[in-house]
Amino acid sequence: MQVLVLGSGIIGTTTAYYLARQGHQVRVLDRQPAAGLETSFANAGQISPGYSAPWAAPGIPFKALKWMFSRYSPLVVNASPDWAKYKFIASMLSQCNEKSYDINKNRMLRLAEYSRLSLQQLHTELDLSYDQRNLGTLQLFRTRKQFISAQKDMAILDKHQMPYESLHINGCIDVEPALEKVKHKFVGGLRLPLDQTGDCYQLTQQLVDSCKKMGVIFDFNTQITALRIENKKIHSVITDKKEYKADKYVMAMGSYSTKLLKTNGINSPVYPVKGYSVTLPVSNPQAAPVSTIMDETYKVAITRLGDRIRVAGTAELNGYNLNLNEKRRQTLRHVATDIFPETASIENDEFWAGLRPMTPDGTPIVGETELSNLYLNTGHGALGWTMSFGSGRLLADIISGKRTDIRHEDLSIKRYIRQFKSDEIQSQLIPANH
Repeated sequence: MQVLVLGSGIIGTTTAYYLARQGHQVRVLDRQPAAGLETSFANAGQISPGYSAPWAAPGIPFKALKWMFSRYSPLVVNASPDWAKYKFIASMLSQCNEKSYDINKNRMLRLAEYSRLSLQQLHTELDLSYDQRNLGTLQLFRTRKQFISAQKDMAILDKHQMPYESLHINGCIDVEPALEKVKHKFVGGLRLPLDQTGDCYQLTQQLVDSCKKMGVIFDFNTQITALRIENKKIHSVITDKKEYKADKYVMAMGSYSTKLLKTNGINSPVYPVKGYSVTLPVSNPQAAPVSTIMDETYKVAITRLGDRIRVAGTAELNGYNLNLNEKRRQTLRHVATDIFPETASIENDEFWAGLRPMTPDGTPIVGETELSNLYLNTGHGALGWTMSFGSGRLLADIISGKRTDIRHEDLSIKRYIRQFKSDEIQSQLIPANH
């Protein structure tokens, strides 16, 4: 079977790998000169199944109002009018209740744990090196209220039999010794020992090499301009170079999937939520984190990647704007120096921004569409690195018609779109605006 994958971030690349491993003829298209150069390039570096939770949670609307007036706010909403933004916010707010949160977190944990196990198996197949560490994530609580609120997440972790450690100050210092110097700034933490860290971009390059050895073709510097649809299925993909045809198609273009899908039939709920990161060289290893610290107050992750640390955070709703905002850089620098004041020189940081493809309920969209030969693998938000291996493996099984290892019916776009205007999805060109 010939499969065309649109997008070569970590999601598209893992999908291509698992499809090729099942014997399919796979081709990948991407507008960039190489794989993993957009949202996968400089993310937080966390592979965090235990930290998989929707942003839409009870109490978030009230917290969001408080954040709007905070100097180092984890949430920024651009004031410019944008219908897609308003629709995303309204849909997300509708999920901020206990029932929806439990459903969504259960879905996310299911896929994230499957992804962890898939990565574990991948290590037995390939010789991978990407500054990886298997030392867990420490969610750091600065207030007693945060510590108490975490009990709800612990109950869900218990339900899924996912190990965790509820730690007081000394316990946090035991796993992250550099916190000794700032122990007056926090009250405890939640450690997720199965979480891992690593450089997503580095692993993406290695997977590309493995894919090529299996015959996968990567066409870079290729701008997708439209989909041609005939008889309720994709006939071909139009690019600035030529027209591509395949038996089946995978949309793995992150936030830009929405633009390409926007028709009367497939209105994707995925919205681009900009995240920022700074990458710093470690000048004092003893004063640096050994794995990942997640600062619950500022929603900022600080991750050790070899001789670097990656500081990532902020959720900015500003459409497809990729401009670097200096205020966001100051937030990341503040958190890094507040927790690890002697680890690195912030003047030497590398500042970056990427667009996280977010769904209102936090769960990615993986699976079939009403177009019989089109499949989606997008909407992973800040957890693309965490869920990529499971998502790619799961979708490859779905496309191949194999029995899947985990439930997937509630992961498809059909949970958002019950009925398609199929009589309007006939012979037409869908402009990409990409």
